[in-house]
Amino acid sequence: MTTPTGATTDGNTSRPGSTSDLADNATTDAPGDPGFRGLSPGKLMWRRFLRDRTGVVSACVVLFFIAVAVFAPLIAMLYGKNPETHYGQEDVSLLTDSGLPTGPNGGMNGDFWFGLEPGLGRDVLTLLIYGIRTSLIIAVATSVLTTVIGVALGIAAGYLGGKTDYFIGRVIDVLMSFPSQIFLIACMPVVTSLLVSPNEKNPDWLPFVAVTLVLSLLGWMGLARILRGVSLSLREREFIEAAKVTGASPMRIIFKEILPNLWTPILVQSTLALPAFVTAEAGLSYLGVGVSEPTPDWGRMIADAANYLRTDVTFLLFPGLAMVVFVLAFNLLGDSVRDAFDPKTNR
Repeated sequence: MTTPTGATTDGNTSRPGSTSDLADNATTDAPGDPGFRGLSPGKLMWRRFLRDRTGVVSACVVLFFIAVAVFAPLIAMLYGKNPETHYGQEDVSLLTDSGLPTGPNGGMNGDFWFGLEPGLGRDVLTLLIYGIRTSLIIAVATSVLTTVIGVALGIAAGYLGGKTDYFIGRVIDVLMSFPSQIFLIACMPVVTSLLVSPNEKNPDWLPFVAVTLVLSLLGWMGLARILRGVSLSLREREFIEAAKVTGASPMRIIFKEILPNLWTPILVQSTLALPAFVTAEAGLSYLGVGVSEPTPDWGRMIADAANYLRTDVTFLLFPGLAMVVFVLAFNLLGDSVRDAFDPKTNR
Protein backbone atom coordinates (compact mmCIF):
# COMPACT_ATOMS: atom_id res chain seq x y z
CA MET A 1 0.00 0.00 0.00
CA THR A 2 1.36 3.40 -0.99
CA THR A 3 0.88 6.59 1.03
CA PRO A 4 0.04 9.95 -0.69
CA THR A 5 3.70 10.99 -0.47
CA GLY A 6 4.93 7.86 -2.21
CA ALA A 7 6.20 6.11 0.97
CA THR A 8 5.37 2.41 1.20
CA THR A 9 4.43 0.55 4.33
CA ASP A 10 7.94 -0.88 4.68
CA GLY A 11 9.51 2.61 4.70
CA ASN A 12 10.79 2.62 1.14
CA THR A 13 10.02 5.35 -1.36
CA SER A 14 9.09 5.06 -5.01
CA ARG A 15 9.32 7.59 -7.80
CA PRO A 16 6.40 8.32 -10.09
CA GLY A 17 6.71 6.39 -13.32
CA SER A 18 9.11 3.88 -11.73
CA THR A 19 9.18 0.19 -12.63
CA SER A 20 7.28 -0.78 -9.49
CA ASP A 21 4.49 1.71 -10.28
CA LEU A 22 4.16 0.41 -13.83
CA ALA A 23 4.13 -3.16 -12.57
CA ASP A 24 1.31 -2.25 -10.19
CA ASN A 25 -0.58 -0.69 -13.11
CA ALA A 26 -0.09 -3.85 -15.13
CA THR A 27 -1.37 -5.98 -12.27
CA THR A 28 -4.36 -3.71 -11.97
CA ASP A 29 -4.90 -3.93 -15.73
CA ALA A 30 -4.92 -7.71 -15.81
CA PRO A 31 -5.24 -9.28 -12.33
CA GLY A 32 -3.50 -12.62 -12.18
CA ASP A 33 -2.19 -12.34 -15.74
CA PRO A 34 1.34 -13.79 -15.66
CA GLY A 35 2.09 -12.18 -19.04
CA PHE A 36 2.61 -8.81 -17.36
CA ARG A 37 4.89 -9.97 -14.56
CA GLY A 38 8.59 -9.30 -14.67
CA LEU A 39 8.41 -7.00 -17.70
CA SER A 40 10.26 -3.71 -18.09
CA PRO A 41 8.23 -0.46 -18.25
CA GLY A 42 8.76 -0.23 -22.01
CA LYS A 43 7.55 -3.78 -22.59
CA LEU A 44 4.53 -3.17 -20.35
CA MET A 45 3.52 -0.15 -22.43
CA TRP A 46 4.07 -2.09 -25.66
CA ARG A 47 1.90 -4.98 -24.39
CA ARG A 48 -0.92 -2.60 -23.47
CA PHE A 49 -0.69 -0.88 -26.82
CA LEU A 50 -0.82 -4.15 -28.79
CA ARG A 51 -3.99 -5.11 -26.93
CA ASP A 52 -5.68 -1.95 -28.21
CA ARG A 53 -6.94 -2.85 -31.69
CA THR A 54 -7.94 0.72 -32.44
CA GLY A 55 -4.45 1.93 -31.65
CA VAL A 56 -2.80 -0.76 -33.79
CA VAL A 57 -5.02 -0.01 -36.79
CA SER A 58 -4.45 3.73 -36.36
CA ALA A 59 -0.69 3.16 -36.18
CA CYS A 60 -0.81 1.19 -39.44
CA VAL A 61 -2.73 4.02 -41.14
CA VAL A 62 -0.29 6.64 -39.86
CA LEU A 63 2.70 4.55 -40.97
CA PHE A 64 1.12 4.20 -44.41
CA PHE A 65 0.82 7.99 -44.75
CA ILE A 66 4.40 8.44 -43.54
CA ALA A 67 5.65 5.85 -46.02
CA VAL A 68 3.80 7.61 -48.86
CA ALA A 69 5.37 10.92 -47.84
CA VAL A 70 8.89 9.48 -47.60
CA PHE A 71 8.69 7.58 -50.88
CA ALA A 72 6.69 10.19 -52.81
CA PRO A 73 9.39 10.66 -55.50
CA LEU A 74 9.65 6.88 -56.01
CA ILE A 75 5.87 6.49 -56.22
CA ALA A 76 5.66 9.33 -58.73
CA MET A 77 8.45 7.79 -60.81
CA LEU A 78 6.77 4.37 -60.89
CA TYR A 79 3.42 6.00 -61.62
CA GLY A 80 4.95 7.99 -64.45
CA LYS A 81 3.56 11.40 -63.48
CA ASN A 82 4.76 14.43 -61.52
CA PRO A 83 2.97 17.31 -59.76
CA GLU A 84 4.54 20.08 -61.88
CA THR A 85 3.46 19.09 -65.39
CA HIS A 86 0.23 20.61 -66.73
CA TYR A 87 -1.03 17.56 -68.57
CA GLY A 88 -4.37 19.14 -69.41
CA GLN A 89 -2.69 22.02 -71.20
CA GLU A 90 -0.26 19.80 -73.07
CA ASP A 91 -3.11 17.60 -74.32
CA VAL A 92 -6.18 19.75 -75.04
CA SER A 93 -8.38 16.67 -75.24
CA LEU A 94 -8.08 16.15 -71.48
CA LEU A 95 -9.89 19.40 -70.53
CA THR A 96 -13.00 21.10 -71.82
CA ASP A 97 -13.09 24.73 -72.91
CA SER A 98 -14.16 25.68 -69.37
CA GLY A 99 -11.15 23.88 -67.87
CA LEU A 100 -12.97 20.83 -66.51
CA PRO A 101 -11.69 17.27 -67.09
CA THR A 102 -13.39 15.68 -70.07
CA GLY A 103 -13.80 12.21 -68.60
CA PRO A 104 -16.21 11.14 -65.85
CA ASN A 105 -15.36 11.50 -62.14
CA GLY A 106 -12.86 14.27 -62.68
CA GLY A 107 -11.11 12.57 -65.60
CA MET A 108 -10.26 9.34 -63.73
CA ASN A 109 -8.88 6.68 -66.09
CA GLY A 110 -5.98 4.28 -66.49
CA ASP A 111 -3.50 7.11 -67.05
CA PHE A 112 -4.75 9.45 -64.30
CA TRP A 113 -5.95 7.29 -61.42
CA PHE A 114 -7.37 10.15 -59.32
CA GLY A 115 -8.23 12.39 -62.24
CA LEU A 116 -6.97 15.82 -63.27
CA GLU A 117 -6.92 19.18 -61.55
CA PRO A 118 -9.47 21.54 -63.14
CA GLY A 119 -7.90 24.52 -64.86
CA LEU A 120 -4.20 23.63 -64.91
CA GLY A 121 -4.71 19.94 -65.64
CA ARG A 122 -2.15 18.56 -63.19
CA ASP A 123 -2.33 14.97 -61.93
CA VAL A 124 -4.31 14.79 -58.69
CA LEU A 125 -2.59 11.67 -57.32
CA THR A 126 0.91 13.16 -57.42
CA LEU A 127 -0.40 16.43 -55.99
CA LEU A 128 -1.92 14.43 -53.14
CA ILE A 129 1.15 12.37 -52.24
CA TYR A 130 3.46 15.39 -52.41
CA GLY A 131 0.90 17.33 -50.36
CA ILE A 132 1.21 14.66 -47.66
CA ARG A 133 4.94 15.29 -47.67
CA THR A 134 4.52 19.04 -47.28
CA SER A 135 2.09 18.73 -44.37
CA LEU A 136 4.16 16.13 -42.51
CA ILE A 137 7.44 18.03 -42.86
CA ILE A 138 5.90 21.18 -41.40
CA ALA A 139 3.91 19.32 -38.71
CA VAL A 140 6.89 17.25 -37.52
CA ALA A 141 9.24 20.24 -37.47
CA THR A 142 6.66 22.29 -35.56
CA SER A 143 6.04 19.46 -33.08
CA VAL A 144 9.76 19.12 -32.35
CA LEU A 145 10.23 22.86 -31.91
CA THR A 146 7.17 23.35 -29.70
CA THR A 147 8.14 20.32 -27.60
CA VAL A 148 11.63 21.69 -26.96
CA ILE A 149 10.28 25.12 -26.01
CA GLY A 150 7.43 23.70 -23.92
CA VAL A 151 9.68 21.31 -22.01
CA ALA A 152 12.33 23.96 -21.28
CA LEU A 153 9.92 26.66 -20.11
CA GLY A 154 7.47 24.32 -18.38
CA ILE A 155 10.11 22.63 -16.24
CA ALA A 156 11.83 25.94 -15.51
CA ALA A 157 8.57 27.49 -14.32
CA GLY A 158 7.56 24.49 -12.23
CA TYR A 159 10.88 23.71 -10.58
CA LEU A 160 12.38 27.17 -10.13
CA GLY A 161 9.12 28.84 -9.12
CA GLY A 162 9.12 32.40 -7.81
CA LYS A 163 9.63 35.20 -10.30
CA THR A 164 10.56 32.74 -13.06
CA ASP A 165 7.25 30.94 -12.68
CA TYR A 166 5.35 34.24 -12.53
CA PHE A 167 7.00 35.65 -15.66
CA ILE A 168 6.59 32.48 -17.74
CA GLY A 169 3.01 32.09 -16.52
CA ARG A 170 2.08 35.62 -17.57
CA VAL A 171 3.69 35.12 -21.00
CA ILE A 172 1.63 31.96 -21.44
CA ASP A 173 -1.56 33.75 -20.37
CA VAL A 174 -0.95 36.60 -22.82
CA LEU A 175 -0.17 34.33 -25.77
CA MET A 176 -3.14 32.05 -25.07
CA SER A 177 -5.45 35.07 -25.01
CA PHE A 178 -4.70 35.90 -28.66
CA PRO A 179 -7.16 34.72 -31.33
CA SER A 180 -4.86 32.06 -32.74
CA GLN A 181 -6.08 31.92 -36.33
CA ILE A 182 -6.13 35.70 -36.78
CA PHE A 183 -2.74 36.03 -35.09
CA LEU A 184 -1.24 33.34 -37.33
CA ILE A 185 -2.51 35.09 -40.46
CA ALA A 186 -1.16 38.43 -39.27
CA CYS A 187 2.26 36.98 -38.38
CA MET A 188 2.93 35.25 -41.70
CA PRO A 189 3.88 38.40 -43.69
CA VAL A 190 5.97 39.68 -40.78
CA VAL A 191 7.95 36.46 -40.42
CA THR A 192 8.40 36.19 -44.19
CA SER A 193 9.76 39.74 -44.44
CA LEU A 194 12.17 39.09 -41.57
CA LEU A 195 13.60 35.99 -43.25
CA VAL A 196 13.92 37.36 -46.80
CA SER A 197 14.10 40.92 -48.09
CA PRO A 198 11.00 42.02 -50.03
CA ASN A 199 13.24 42.86 -52.99
CA GLU A 200 14.58 39.30 -53.24
CA LYS A 201 12.93 36.31 -54.82
CA ASN A 202 11.39 33.99 -52.26
CA PRO A 203 13.42 30.75 -52.02
CA ASP A 204 11.72 27.35 -51.96
CA TRP A 205 12.43 26.82 -48.25
CA LEU A 206 10.79 30.07 -47.15
CA PRO A 207 7.16 28.85 -46.86
CA PHE A 208 8.24 25.81 -44.84
CA VAL A 209 10.34 27.82 -42.39
CA ALA A 210 7.83 30.67 -42.09
CA VAL A 211 4.85 28.41 -41.40
CA THR A 212 6.86 26.33 -38.92
CA LEU A 213 7.97 29.41 -36.97
CA VAL A 214 4.50 30.94 -36.94
CA LEU A 215 2.82 27.73 -35.75
CA SER A 216 5.52 27.20 -33.12
CA LEU A 217 4.98 30.70 -31.77
CA LEU A 218 1.51 29.78 -30.51
CA GLY A 219 1.92 26.02 -30.15
CA TRP A 220 4.11 25.48 -27.08
CA MET A 221 1.97 26.94 -24.28
CA GLY A 222 -0.28 23.92 -23.69
CA LEU A 223 2.61 21.53 -23.10
CA ALA A 224 4.48 24.07 -20.98
CA ARG A 225 1.45 24.56 -18.72
CA ILE A 226 1.02 20.80 -18.24
CA LEU A 227 4.71 20.24 -17.45
CA ARG A 228 4.71 23.20 -15.06
CA GLY A 229 1.95 21.59 -13.01
CA VAL A 230 3.66 18.19 -12.95
CA SER A 231 7.03 19.76 -12.06
CA LEU A 232 5.42 21.68 -9.19
CA SER A 233 4.22 18.41 -7.66
CA LEU A 234 7.46 16.54 -8.32
CA ARG A 235 9.72 19.12 -6.69
CA GLU A 236 8.04 18.40 -3.34
CA ARG A 237 8.67 14.65 -3.53
CA GLU A 238 11.15 12.86 -1.29
CA PHE A 239 13.61 11.89 -4.00
CA ILE A 240 13.98 15.54 -5.05
CA GLU A 241 14.63 16.55 -1.44
CA ALA A 242 17.16 13.73 -1.17
CA ALA A 243 18.95 14.95 -4.29
CA LYS A 244 19.13 18.47 -2.83
CA VAL A 245 20.56 17.13 0.42
CA THR A 246 23.31 15.30 -1.45
CA GLY A 247 24.33 18.58 -3.08
CA ALA A 248 23.00 17.97 -6.59
CA SER A 249 22.84 21.10 -8.74
CA PRO A 250 19.48 22.36 -10.09
CA MET A 251 20.45 21.32 -13.63
CA ARG A 252 21.29 17.80 -12.49
CA ILE A 253 18.01 17.55 -10.60
CA ILE A 254 16.06 18.74 -13.64
CA PHE A 255 17.76 16.39 -16.14
CA LYS A 256 18.31 13.36 -13.89
CA GLU A 257 15.33 13.44 -11.53
CA ILE A 258 12.46 15.48 -13.00
CA LEU A 259 12.75 15.05 -16.78
CA PRO A 260 12.72 11.20 -16.74
CA ASN A 261 9.34 11.37 -14.96
CA LEU A 262 7.86 13.66 -17.62
CA TRP A 263 8.30 11.49 -20.71
CA THR A 264 4.72 10.25 -20.55
CA PRO A 265 2.99 13.67 -20.81
CA ILE A 266 5.64 14.87 -23.28
CA LEU A 267 5.13 11.93 -25.65
CA VAL A 268 1.34 11.93 -25.33
CA GLN A 269 0.95 15.68 -25.87
CA SER A 270 3.38 15.68 -28.79
CA THR A 271 1.47 12.83 -30.43
CA LEU A 272 -1.84 14.65 -30.04
CA ALA A 273 -0.36 17.97 -31.20
CA LEU A 274 0.97 16.75 -34.55
CA PRO A 275 -2.42 16.28 -36.28
CA ALA A 276 -3.49 19.67 -34.94
CA PHE A 277 -0.48 21.22 -36.68
CA VAL A 278 -1.40 19.40 -39.90
CA THR A 279 -4.85 20.99 -39.89
CA ALA A 280 -3.44 24.38 -38.84
CA GLU A 281 -0.95 24.33 -41.72
CA ALA A 282 -3.69 23.33 -44.14
CA GLY A 283 -5.87 26.14 -42.77
CA LEU A 284 -3.18 28.73 -43.44
CA SER A 285 -2.70 27.46 -46.99
CA TYR A 286 -6.47 27.43 -47.50
CA LEU A 287 -6.59 31.10 -46.52
CA GLY A 288 -3.74 31.91 -48.91
CA VAL A 289 -1.03 32.77 -46.36
CA GLY A 290 0.67 29.37 -46.05
CA VAL A 291 2.57 27.27 -48.55
CA SER A 292 2.26 28.82 -52.03
CA GLU A 293 2.51 27.55 -55.58
CA PRO A 294 4.07 25.50 -57.02
CA THR A 295 4.55 23.42 -53.83
CA PRO A 296 1.67 20.90 -53.51
CA ASP A 297 -0.37 21.29 -50.34
CA TRP A 298 -3.60 19.78 -49.03
CA GLY A 299 -5.02 23.07 -47.80
CA ARG A 300 -4.52 24.83 -51.12
CA MET A 301 -5.95 21.83 -52.99
CA ILE A 302 -9.11 22.09 -50.89
CA ALA A 303 -9.25 25.86 -51.47
CA ASP A 304 -8.93 25.36 -55.23
CA ALA A 305 -11.48 22.55 -55.20
CA ALA A 306 -14.05 24.79 -53.50
CA ASN A 307 -14.31 26.76 -56.75
CA TYR A 308 -15.37 23.60 -58.60
CA LEU A 309 -17.62 22.10 -55.93
CA ARG A 310 -20.69 21.97 -58.18
CA THR A 311 -18.94 20.90 -61.36
CA ASP A 312 -16.14 18.57 -60.16
CA VAL A 313 -16.65 17.30 -56.61
CA THR A 314 -14.04 14.56 -57.17
CA PHE A 315 -11.21 17.08 -56.92
CA LEU A 316 -12.37 17.99 -53.39
CA LEU A 317 -13.03 14.40 -52.35
CA PHE A 318 -9.46 13.08 -52.36
CA PRO A 319 -7.58 15.77 -50.35
CA GLY A 320 -10.53 16.19 -47.97
CA LEU A 321 -10.84 12.46 -47.33
CA ALA A 322 -7.07 12.03 -46.96
CA MET A 323 -6.89 14.78 -44.34
CA VAL A 324 -9.86 13.42 -42.37
CA VAL A 325 -8.43 9.87 -42.33
CA PHE A 326 -4.93 11.01 -41.35
CA VAL A 327 -6.02 13.38 -38.58
CA LEU A 328 -8.53 10.88 -37.18
CA ALA A 329 -5.97 8.06 -37.20
CA PHE A 330 -3.35 10.20 -35.48
CA ASN A 331 -5.81 11.37 -32.82
CA LEU A 332 -6.86 7.78 -32.10
CA LEU A 333 -3.18 6.80 -31.98
CA GLY A 334 -2.52 9.56 -29.46
CA ASP A 335 -5.36 8.30 -27.26
CA SER A 336 -4.00 4.75 -27.45
CA VAL A 337 -0.49 5.89 -26.55
CA ARG A 338 -1.87 7.78 -23.55
CA ASP A 339 -3.78 4.72 -22.36
CA ALA A 340 -0.71 2.51 -22.84
CA PHE A 341 1.44 4.79 -20.69
CA ASP A 342 -1.20 5.28 -18.00
CA PRO A 343 -4.04 2.72 -18.05
CA LYS A 344 -5.76 4.50 -15.15
CA THR A 345 -6.77 7.35 -17.51
CA ASN A 346 -9.39 5.25 -19.29
CA ARG A 347 -11.32 4.32 -16.17
